[in-house]
Amino acid sequence: MARFQRSAVPRLLYTLYSTKAAPYSSPSPTAALLRGNFEVRHFAAGNVARAKDDKEPWWKESMERLRNIGISAHIDSGKTTLTERVLYYTGRIHEIHEVRGKDGVGAKMDSMDLEREKGITIQSAATYCTWKDYQINIIDTPGHVDFTIEVERALRVLDGAILVLCSVGGVQSQSITVDRQMRRYEVPRLAFINKLDRMGADPWKVLNQARSKLRHHTAAVQVPIGLEENFKGLIDLVQLKAYYFHGSSGEKIVTEEIPADMEAIVAEKRRELIEVVSEVDDKLAEAFLSDEPISPADLEEAVRRATIARKFVPVFMGSAFKNKGVQPLLDGVLSYLPCPIEVSNYALDQTKNEEKVMLPGTPDGPLVALAFKLEEGRFGQLTYLRVYEGVVRKGDFIVNVNTGKKIKVPRLVRMHSNEMEDIQEAHAGQIVAVFGVDCASGDTFTNGSVKFTMTSMNVPEPVMSLAVQPVSKDSGGQFSKALNRFQREDPTFRVGLDAESGQTIISGMGELHLDIYVERIRREYKVDATVGKPRVNFRETITQRAEFDYLHKKQSGGQGQYGRVCGYVEPLPPGSPIKFEFENMIVGQAIPSNFIPAIEKGFKEAANSGSLIGHPVENIRVVITDGASHAVDSSELAFKLASIYAFRQCYSAARPVILEPIMLVELKVPTEFQGTVAGDINKRKGVIVGNDQDGDDSVITANVPLNNMFGYSTALRSMTQGKGEFTMEYKEHSPVSQDVQMQLVNTHKANKAVE
Repeated sequence: MARFQRSAVPRLLYTLYSTKAAPYSSPSPTAALLRGNFEVRHFAAGNVARAKDDKEPWWKESMERLRNIGISAHIDSGKTTLTERVLYYTGRIHEIHEVRGKDGVGAKMDSMDLEREKGITIQSAATYCTWKDYQINIIDTPGHVDFTIEVERALRVLDGAILVLCSVGGVQSQSITVDRQMRRYEVPRLAFINKLDRMGADPWKVLNQARSKLRHHTAAVQVPIGLEENFKGLIDLVQLKAYYFHGSSGEKIVTEEIPADMEAIVAEKRRELIEVVSEVDDKLAEAFLSDEPISPADLEEAVRRATIARKFVPVFMGSAFKNKGVQPLLDGVLSYLPCPIEVSNYALDQTKNEEKVMLPGTPDGPLVALAFKLEEGRFGQLTYLRVYEGVVRKGDFIVNVNTGKKIKVPRLVRMHSNEMEDIQEAHAGQIVAVFGVDCASGDTFTNGSVKFTMTSMNVPEPVMSLAVQPVSKDSGGQFSKALNRFQREDPTFRVGLDAESGQTIISGMGELHLDIYVERIRREYKVDATVGKPRVNFRETITQRAEFDYLHKKQSGGQGQYGRVCGYVEPLPPGSPIKFEFENMIVGQAIPSNFIPAIEKGFKEAANSGSLIGHPVENIRVVITDGASHAVDSSELAFKLASIYAFRQCYSAARPVILEPIMLVELKVPTEFQGTVAGDINKRKGVIVGNDQDGDDSVITANVPLNNMFGYSTALRSMTQGKGEFTMEYKEHSPVSQDVQMQLVNTHKANKAVE
């Protein structure tokens, strides 16, 4: 009844559209129409008063039946395999393919050739499915640390997540990283302990690791029946039922009573679950303390409240590869993860000095949508949108708040990995994609009535660079097209030009990240590129004051060139915000004032390339005190050249030194590898400035020259059996030691001689 509070017929069409999800879940169109006609007649029959009293808005039911979830974990924990099973059981795909399949098809969500070859996920892929009349939007994310931005932007727009843990490997380094990202975006989560069929599987060990390493307030909501090759099924601790999975792909679930030999462990684990949830849920605590019997419905509601409040993480178990435990996990997503209106989302109001505004997240309000991911599709740029409020329709005009441009939505689609389905409209809470909209990752769209922007994502700084250039000169156009596209798609991938060497420098999150992009340039754009070790951004500076007095005089018949400049150069005080300062201290008109800008320009140009290794000179102050000019022969060019030669003349007397970039490196390694890693840092001329303990890990902070950090991610992985991780950011430029300076100058001279 409430659905027709406003205008009955459009809402009816909306209902028809929104229930068109999976063949077995939607009512037949005829039935829906009959029901709709009855409701319209009933509404028109004068039952207006009741409609007004009925407070439930038309969208409430459809919003409550919507879940946006992401699946993230450490490398090789089984995220893509789990997503494949979810799609199979919900009827989205009709046969299962393995990630490293021998049939050559590969998993549905790994649609790139490179992903299928390497058996890893590179790009996050979106899909949707229907389970028990609920629509679930799923994003499968990469596990590799180099593609961390894919996880960041997926978690930024999701309402809930599944953290997959391996029952043998337990909580690994990347599990900690993705858990940290989930905390940053305040995403409620379920944990799924996968691979219970493998040798050495121990879910209780993993549960304790989640408590100690991830600081999770957690308890199991299931107990496995058997482990390793004897893994047969699961016992649900909330409903107190045993589930067995039969059929070739585990699609038949048989529900039975709890086996007699497991009643004791089930009673113990259920009590533990109730105790842990009681600590964070007052309502359940009251019942628990007064020894009242706790019904399955009460326990389920308490787990849901605690999970949505991010005070509790329920743990599910199973084996995605052996098709066991996936359907109960889907039930858990419906039961325990929030729908879009149960999550607080904030926008910044640009008209009120970026004041925080809470979005109710309803389709009734003005449109607010965030473009969180871009992809170059066959039909142009594909922009993934998360709609936070309002409704977006095909053909609507929307405004990009960041650029102020008004854009028409030419095509609206729902994604299923690399396939798409056209839709007419999408409302708050949905994740859709639009074609032909020119924008950048992180832009906010509205209908023009409000100026809201969503808070931006955390984009880590690139830590590694490579020099690349196309092998053949003819493919330059395709090469730059590829680099432009990858830059738009991936905020952690940067492209720059080294002015001194003319090399194109690409920067990213690690060696694998950059290797994948070089490989994609080769495959997708048919451009062969050579990759070299990049040049580090050295700088030069001076350490003492030096005088200059230079006369530039040239007679060539007709007007000559004449200009004389006198003065001194000196280093700027430490911590100066400016890198170059020019001061004119000439008294009188020794040099006409109209030539002063040319003199400044000459000194600036000369400072672009120091004479030690040809890198820019910083922290320098040039003071001009005297000079001479000629009535006929003086010109701007003459004074500019005089300045350049004057700078070169006095530069060596100012005792120049080379500055190198020093990086602040933070390492997190298991304590047993601490000594090896610290020794390696010293070998790389790093200075360790801090060493803390975090659980079983050591956190080492060090200042290391960037020139000694190339190839470090590989070295660290081999030193720590793949368990160490590091972040690196620029700290400052500081002088190199005398021996390094000699080495750099000699290399520069040798290169000059070759040229």
